[in-house]
Parts: sequence; C-alpha cells; structure tokens
Amino acid sequence: MTQIDVTSNAELPPPIAMLQMISGFWVSQAIYIAAKLGIADYLQEQPKTVDELAAITETHPPSLYRLLRALASVGIFAEDENRRFALTPLAATLQTDTPGSLRFFAISELGQVHYLGWGNLLHSVKTGEIAFDNVAGMNIWDYYAQNPEAGKLFDRSMTNVTATVLEAIINNYDFSSFNTVVDVGGGQGSLITTILKANLKLKGILFDVPKVIENAKPRLQGENFADRCTTIAGNFFESVPSGGDAYLLKFIIHDWDDEKSLVILKNCHQAMPEDGKLLLFEQVITPGNNPSSSFGKLIDLNMLVMTGGCERTEGEYRSLLASAGFKLTRIVPTSLPINVIEAVKL
Repeated sequence: MTQIDVTSNAELPPPIAMLQMISGFWVSQAIYIAAKLGIADYLQEQPKTVDELAAITETHPPSLYRLLRALASVGIFAEDENRRFALTPLAATLQTDTPGSLRFFAISELGQVHYLGWGNLLHSVKTGEIAFDNVAGMNIWDYYAQNPEAGKLFDRSMTNVTATVLEAIINNYDFSSFNTVVDVGGGQGSLITTILKANLKLKGILFDVPKVIENAKPRLQGENFADRCTTIAGNFFESVPSGGDAYLLKFIIHDWDDEKSLVILKNCHQAMPEDGKLLLFEQVITPGNNPSSSFGKLIDLNMLVMTGGCERTEGEYRSLLASAGFKLTRIVPTSLPINVIEAVKL
C-alpha cells in the first residue's frame, strides 16, 4: 500500500484560520462522499488515476477529480504529477477493514440523518429541545427502527468507533478481578468479546434490545464465545440482568438526559451485587479552553442536536451517580478521548 505523509500547515492568521473553520463542512461532506464511494478501498494496492476510480465507482471523472483534489489539499489522499491518487495515513482510516477504520462512522455521522439535526441546531440553542426530533417528528432511535438501512449504518459506525477505543480500554483498565461482566447496551459485542479474549477466565453477558441481540448471536458463535458469553434481550429502561460483578455501559449514558440516565443507572444498581462495580466508558469534559478538550465539547453538541443527551464533567458524573446510589471511585484516563469512570454502590 502506498502512503504519502502530508505535513500540517503552520499557524495561520486568524482570518485564514476562521475561513478554514467556516468551510469545514465542505471538507466533511467531501469525506462523506469518498467514504460512501469506498475510494480508499480501491487504492489499497496501488495509486489509481481518476479515470480508473470513476469507472469503478460509476461517477463523473472531472467532478470526482475535483473532489479528490480538494481532499488531497487537506491531507486526505495525495495526488502526483500524473493526476494519480494514493492513500495517505488519513485516507487509510476510510478503508473498510483496516484497523482503526472510520469509514462507516463517516458515512453515518456525515450523511442525511445527522444533517437533519445539525441543520436545525438553532432550534436546540433557542429551546433546549432536540433538533432532530423537531425536524423528523420522532426520536433518532424510532427513526433508525423505521429506516433499517440507516440503522445498520449507525450500528457499523459504532462498531468502527468501538474498535478504535478497545485497545485503549484494555491497556488502561484491569478486568481480571471480575468473574462475570455485563455489557449493557453492548450492541454487536465488540467490547465484551475483546475483554473476554484478554481475560480467559472471565465470563460475560451481552444485553441489548431483541433485534440487536439476534444480529450479535452469529458473531459470538463464530468467534467461539457461545460458552463464555450469554446473550439476553431486553430494555435497559425496564430492567438489567443480574448475575454480574461488573456492569459496563459504553457510550450509553451520554445519549440521554439526566432523568433517563438515572433510570438506566438505577436499574444497574438494582441488578448489581453489593460489592459490584459500575464502569462507564465516556468522555469527561474538562474546564478551560484547551484544544485537547474540543472533541468532547463538539460531541456534546452532537448529543444536544441528535439525542438530547450530553457529555458531562467529573462533577456532573459524580452528582448523577450519587443520585442513582453510586459513589464515583476513580476516573481512569486512556490514550484516546475516552475515560473509564468507575463507581461502586453507596
């Protein structure tokens, strides 16, 4: 695979920097099209001309060239003197099966569904209501249920994101002291299977809504986890399965406001033994203007627009957990913008 490194620009004058920020959605939409077309997959073996890529993707060669030229200017793909395009490290993240792939995250987050919400951001800012619900006439989860193809893309996008954070979680938190972990809202089981692979004596319970569990079962069986990982279908707003000494919620609590989050947390509290632990895998918003915190604060805006949830500070997590009967014991940082928030029963 040919990869060409592209150096970042030096610090720019404020007007130029602001122009780049204003045009940021042009870049994101170009990324969306490249991900949707699978351009990075077609460049895995060697660079290709735009005519070759247009023939494969059934697109208009001059227009595709303009798209790829623009992306190359920001380090996504690289163009040589013969108008051939090659992968860069950034472009490689748009490949389907590469480690750290974000292809389906790009398709899901930058596609029509999120545009509905973000195009209505002002409604959220003025009212505090969910922008997406106001436009679509339903919440995002009902929308995905009624539009299964969009739902599948979202599921794959979450699998993408999980894959990027799994190593960071495993390398920074020790699960070996547990006997059985319960992955609440665990989706396709990427998190729990990774934990089980790293802790061979550990058993697991994967818990999610019936449709998700049915889709996850073949994967668990195919990876020979059927004897170590039980699947249970249900609704975490109604109850959570008992039987674990660690309860995991990855990117769950940030989807919901405090009222709904408390329902989930109290159900976990009821299911847990007295000496059990609750582990939330979430971002923790830090004070100040440090650019390193910008991703979490922008994701927080995405929660405002799409779900009505939010990212929270340490103090907000401490208060929320206490209201559900938990004591926050520690926050374990990782090499990525995700933390392990550990809590025990009060």
